[in-house]
Amino acid sequence: MLPPGDRLPIEELAAALDLSPMPVREALRRLDAAGLVEHVPHRGARVTEISVVDLREIYELRLSLETLAMRHAAERFTDEDGQLATDALARHVAAYERDDLRESLAAHAEFHFALYGAARSRWLLRLITPLWESSERYRLQLLPQYRDALTKRRREHERMLAACVARDPDRAAVEVHDHLVATANSVAAQMGSKALFERMGAPAKRSAPRRRPAKAVG
Repeated sequence: MLPPGDRLPIEELAAALDLSPMPVREALRRLDAAGLVEHVPHRGARVTEISVVDLREIYELRLSLETLAMRHAAERFTDEDGQLATDALARHVAAYERDDLRESLAAHAEFHFALYGAARSRWLLRLITPLWESSERYRLQLLPQYRDALTKRRREHERMLAACVARDPDRAAVEVHDHLVATANSVAAQMGSKALFERMGAPAKRSAPRRRPAKAVG
């Protein structure tokens, strides 16, 4: 994966890939539309820089769209949807345990989109997909510590799936919301930022007990 800010000279890329410049230019145009590449005047294309502001905006949109997708998915979830998600989650965990990063990332995406696909909405998938792709480069910031959190994240995935199987839209929305919040806040912390979002399922803060007025003496 190319680091943020890396230049993407079309002629050099075309030579390295043994292609003509035209398909490379078209590929960069599509990446630009997805927010993964940016064009700098008089300097050409480069990998888009990462920033906390961009991270917040991406996850604000993901939180809106993916909680909606999970609500619809839970309302329409079938046994076949459950099997697809279960198989993908098992492959994700197995790949991570054997340090197969490529397969782990692919299976992780398959799991989420098996759930979102159950919403039966082409427009939701069309809107979620480019945001997912843009956020992947931020998620990769977590890789050094991700293995330590695998058990926790697996439980989050299992709860998301269980909420859909139970056809509980409210619970499904909360589970995916808090799952995304955990990722966004972890990445933000690694970038030196405070937490960006609050969990929906966080227990309410207990207020301090009210002190009774002292009784008069005498």
